Amino acid sequence: MTKAPATLTLTLADESDTLDLGRRLAQGLSPSCRLYLHGDLGAGKTTLVRGLLRALGFEGRVKSPTFSLVEPYEFSSLSLYHFDFYRFDEPTELRDSGLLEHFDGPSICIVEWPSKAGPQLPPPDLEIDLSPRDDGGRSAVLVARSNRGEHWLEQTLR
Repeated sequence: MTKAPATLTLTLADESDTLDLGRRLAQGLSPSCRLYLHGDLGAGKTTLVRGLLRALGFEGRVKSPTFSLVEPYEFSSLSLYHFDFYRFDEPTELRDSGLLEHFDGPSICIVEWPSKAGPQLPPPDLEIDLSPRDDGGRSAVLVARSNRGEHWLEQTLR
């Protein structure tokens, strides 16, 4: 019998709560972490990444990599890649893009629209589904998909 994945559901009242969730996620980052973000356009995926990057000390502009496919960020002790696969029409585009190599090493990979990349994308450690609420806020459902993800989720709750 397999154990159910660790799950956490949060209510994010506004943008500052989404940024704060990103900050909290930064506390549990370690090399080779993979975070996959789901949600419609405007759900707050890039805002969450902005909060995470700010917590790591990045002060520049954080933009969605919708057109560039990837935005790299280098910190003293880690490399972080923020991907957005929204524009993929076929799952083979990930393989053809040469971006899969970033998922094999110690880099941290954050992916928006992972479903567009198909089955060759390695499994995540943590997935977050962001969705709008009727009150103007958002719901965030965090699901650990690995032992590393469970530890990351525990770090986020501190």
